Amino acid sequence: MNQILLVEGKDDQHVIWALCLKFNLPKNFEVIDTEGIEKLLLQLPVRMKQTGIKTIGVIIDADIELARRWNQISAIFTKRMPSFPTEPNIQGIIHEEKNLKVGVWIMPNNQINGMLESFMRFLIPQDDDLLPLVNTYLNDIEEKGINKYKLIHRDKAVIHSWLAIQDAPGTPMGLSITKKYLTTDIEECQLLIDWLRRLYN
Repeated sequence: MNQILLVEGKDDQHVIWALCLKFNLPKNFEVIDTEGIEKLLLQLPVRMKQTGIKTIGVIIDADIELARRWNQISAIFTKRMPSFPTEPNIQGIIHEEKNLKVGVWIMPNNQINGMLESFMRFLIPQDDDLLPLVNTYLNDIEEKGINKYKLIHRDKAVIHSWLAIQDAPGTPMGLSITKKYLTTDIEECQLLIDWLRRLYN
């Protein structure tokens, strides 16, 4: 396929597949699990030189420093595309130069630190009764210092704890969209879908 989307892992891959199904996006691009950010960054320059590739999208986590992640990814694109944008955009980056179209989306929303799970937290319905209880539980174990997770992974703890107490406990994130546990009627989700539509036409 001449249009590809590189993602960091299987969770990202399944979430994108579920969103594409939900919003009836055409199946005209391949979602590739690169098995981690380091491998993604290594693969990207090779993919850009690959014969026949027309469009390359990248979805990566900001993690704890959005600016650092942006600098890593933009440096790769700038080597091939001198006029590549100098900073991220809330609507996601889409740039075309030298017969190649590229796109960058930095989870969760191109504006703040975080990851795929931070984006998934946005999708928990605002009137949900369980989320406050999940947050109270996590706050309690953090105050006692008995949490096993790092605080930078709090969003992971939230979304997976919340999914553990749904109708089918432990439903994977992608399937939780399909099962409609999560809402997709929010701006952050619409912006991501619009970015995918514009990138892959």
